[in-house]
Amino acid sequence: MSGIVTTGEKRLVLASGRAHPVLAQEVSEELGVEVLPMDAWDFANGEIYVRYGESVRGTDAFLLQSHPAPINTWLMENLIMIDALKRASAKRITAIAPSFPYARQDKKHRGREPISARLVADLYETAGVDRMISVDLHAPQVQGYFAKPVDHLMALPILADYVAAKYDHEDLAVVSPDAGRIRVAEQWAKRLGGVSLSFIHKSRDPNRPNQAIAKRVIGEVTGKTCILVDDMIDTAGTIVQASDALLADGAASVVIATTHPILSDPATERLKASSVREVVCTNTLPIPPEKQFERLTQLSIAPLLARAIRAVFDDGSVTSLFDGEV
Repeated sequence: MSGIVTTGEKRLVLASGRAHPVLAQEVSEELGVEVLPMDAWDFANGEIYVRYGESVRGTDAFLLQSHPAPINTWLMENLIMIDALKRASAKRITAIAPSFPYARQDKKHRGREPISARLVADLYETAGVDRMISVDLHAPQVQGYFAKPVDHLMALPILADYVAAKYDHEDLAVVSPDAGRIRVAEQWAKRLGGVSLSFIHKSRDPNRPNQAIAKRVIGEVTGKTCILVDDMIDTAGTIVQASDALLADGAASVVIATTHPILSDPATERLKASSVREVVCTNTLPIPPEKQFERLTQLSIAPLLARAIRAVFDDGSVTSLFDGEV
């Protein structure tokens, strides 16, 4: 089975960087096409070299690259791979970044700060992408940083359907970790059949990254299994504080549901030591064995990505994939 599949006059190529080969293999199996062979290595000084093993001339190329730590290495490899596709005369290049790099830096909080998410968007377009696919952007306005089309996919159906199948609907409450993510929590509550909705009031010091203080629960959670939803878990300090606040306010248990498991140290230790019942996430980012733990459940995003790739390749609609509906 070749890394290229042909439909009439169109040819689809699936390429992947080195950051998350397991996800790339899962997507390739969903599509029924092998990942394009590629030679890649690092020079002694850290420079990255790539070369594709087959011709991509005239193809509709889809390039999948996840962005775990070290994020700058994988972003640079991503850009170099795009440039290689462009110089090899691929007809259209779609970059798939399941977890968009630098998405949290989407605006200026204070003077003399960069808007790094916009810079990354410019880098992608300069490298040669014609389309971008990502999952659960930290800030939806990042779509507007691109002059090219952006498909913003939602992992909500995957996560919510798992929760609905495992936990009793009557005992559920959806909780947003802050007021800014209420819209997403509302979509969760609707998906779960109209369960109750609450949020955590918290404060954050702009001078200290990865730190926030969960102050109080807004809404009724007594006796409920609280589904605490967020787009990412980085060091887990904020989300564990929110869980503690819910349990102190009378919640029966807390389940954390997140799309992007960044899990920077000491996230795993914090989650293992917490009273959280389960952490449910997707595999937009790989989780190394040393950061996995018993109460962690990772669901595959591959079927969603494969559906998006197929829809783009067939010039079909991807609306149902990025508005949270199925």
